[in-house]
Amino acid sequence: MMQEEKQELIEMFGVHFEQLYNIPPLASRILGTLIIDGCKSGLTFEELVDKMQASKSSISTNINLLLKMEKIYYFTVLGDRKKYFKASPLSQRLNNYLTLVNNELLLIDKIIKYREKNTCCPQEKINLLNSYAYKEHMEKAEQLLLTTITKFKEIEEKNQLNK
Repeated sequence: MMQEEKQELIEMFGVHFEQLYNIPPLASRILGTLIIDGCKSGLTFEELVDKMQASKSSISTNINLLLKMEKIYYFTVLGDRKKYFKASPLSQRLNNYLTLVNNELLLIDKIIKYREKNTCCPQEKINLLNSYAYKEHMEKAEQLLLTTITKFKEIEEKNQLNK
């Protein structure tokens, strides 16, 4: 029963990450597997091949994609030639969202400046007001993300000290 629940959770993560990050299904499921199964000691390449029931080349391609996207990382153990893969810390994954929010805020500022100079009809005035409201929303989202990232970093640092 527990194994079935775990597989269902990995599948749900897989579908979620596939849609969220626009990545292949296998990459999504690898990330889900590392979040569920790899949180303690990480998983080796061979363990991922076994768990995912996919070819080595497919696993390798998707691991490289996730590494490039900074969704996962690897580490080595002294005396062991294998790489161990883990999902990136949640604080780091949320930093990726923060980057998107910051980029969105830059664009909003540019559109506001443009609209302030070029508004000449009622619809454009509405668009300008919507831009102000959207900027306010995104600034609140930015602050919320910063607060959450700080909390997660504190928790992650405490966990590192307890190892």
